[in-house]
Amino acid sequence: MSGVSNTRLSDLFGLAGWSKGELARMVNRQAAAMGHPQLATDTSRVRRWIDMGETPRDPVPRVLAALFTERLGRVVTIEDLGFVRNGRAGKRRNAGSAGKTDNPDGLPWAPDRTAAVLTEFTGMDLMLNRRGLVGAGAALTAGSALTSAMHDWLHSDPALASDAPRLDDPLHADPAGFDRYEAAPIGSQEIDALEHSVEVFRAWDAARGGGLQRKAVVGQLNEVGGMLAYRHPDHLQRRLWGVAANLAVLAGWMSHDIGLEPTAQKYFVIATHAAREGGDRPRAGEALSRAARQMVHLGRPDEALDLMKLAKSGSGGETLPRTRAMLRTIEAWAQASMGRGQAMRRTLGEAEELFVSDKGDVPPPCWMQMFDEADLHGMEALAFRTLADHEPAAATVAQSHAKKALELRGGGRQRSKIFDYISLASACFIADDPEQADRYARLALVSMGETSSHRTWDRLREMYRLTGQYAGHGKIEDLRQEIQSALPKNPVRKAGSADI
Repeated sequence: MSGVSNTRLSDLFGLAGWSKGELARMVNRQAAAMGHPQLATDTSRVRRWIDMGETPRDPVPRVLAALFTERLGRVVTIEDLGFVRNGRAGKRRNAGSAGKTDNPDGLPWAPDRTAAVLTEFTGMDLMLNRRGLVGAGAALTAGSALTSAMHDWLHSDPALASDAPRLDDPLHADPAGFDRYEAAPIGSQEIDALEHSVEVFRAWDAARGGGLQRKAVVGQLNEVGGMLAYRHPDHLQRRLWGVAANLAVLAGWMSHDIGLEPTAQKYFVIATHAAREGGDRPRAGEALSRAARQMVHLGRPDEALDLMKLAKSGSGGETLPRTRAMLRTIEAWAQASMGRGQAMRRTLGEAEELFVSDKGDVPPPCWMQMFDEADLHGMEALAFRTLADHEPAAATVAQSHAKKALELRGGGRQRSKIFDYISLASACFIADDPEQADRYARLALVSMGETSSHRTWDRLREMYRLTGQYAGHGKIEDLRQEIQSALPKNPVRKAGSADI
């Protein structure tokens, strides 16, 4: 007992609206359903958890996580409740001085704890899906806090599997409220099938957006978490960690795509851990870059730059030039959002040089195969279009890159095409070319019905803001009405988005 109130638990308790007696009774009922009928929690014990910082024994933290998850309609983990999970702690930067506020999730996690967090979090996420609830309402962790917590850990080599602890219990996490996956050995053929499933999910996401297959990806990741709890031979365990990293990135990207931002960030952190445990530092850096892209989208480019510094330095020397080019484009977008035109142009120049220097003699990893020349131009278009809010002359360059991206886009990349059309239309509005802007905006609208992506709605709202100066003009007035009809009436809004 610390004698200091648990502010995280107190805040969630206030949101839930229970009395202490109600919570005590629910804990006892849920624990009995889990096979712990001997648990006898009372009001005074709940008071000690909240007011005195007492950490209850297992299974109470897991029971509380399940109860708060169902009550609040978003994933609530043991760390969210202000409790420290049992297990080996990882070394982290400034560990002695970092408090719960600076590093509430106790990052980084040890391998056994990563599997436990992965299984718990995905299980809670699935529970929300089954019960028709939504996963929103939590706060994002600041990019600087993530960087501080994970810096030294990401730059060090992971412990070899032979040196890692072997657990008598195959899975520490046995979360309440959802089915536990029974850990068992698997072979190379099963991992082949899992790796293929990742490619199928990735292609679907690119074509249709994150809303339609997210639950399937989360379910697959949940099962992989159970598989990781069984100690496989090193070569299989590393491949399994790679599958977990790829699925976690997809789950995060799909969550971000439909507006579940704190959930998305948690998956990106899980993916970073999984990639590093599998010995793939470039993949860990790419996972962090997704969290950075999320921050730029949410209007927090300074935090994105913090994350990108770690993503670039932590990726290691084996990172291919094309991967480094991709990282530069995200950094450039963040710089453009802050109006740093000179820095953005310099960073994009580095990206172009890195991209063309990649001779293709080393096959790109599966997670980089979608970053091609079209994506390079698409990101450059987005960066110049974003800079055009500060420097209108940049709109002309944005148009050129967007057109090139559309010219190069292959099939199955419908969502990317929509973003290209929106970037092009927005740049045309800024360049005072409403006729061309109207044309490309309508192409975006025609395509949007085929996808499930809240991010496209966010970008469409930004474009709608630009149409305001042409309100009352025939075609543009019609376009404004069509945009209003296309957007959902009660959307999940990102900070700083325009009102319609």
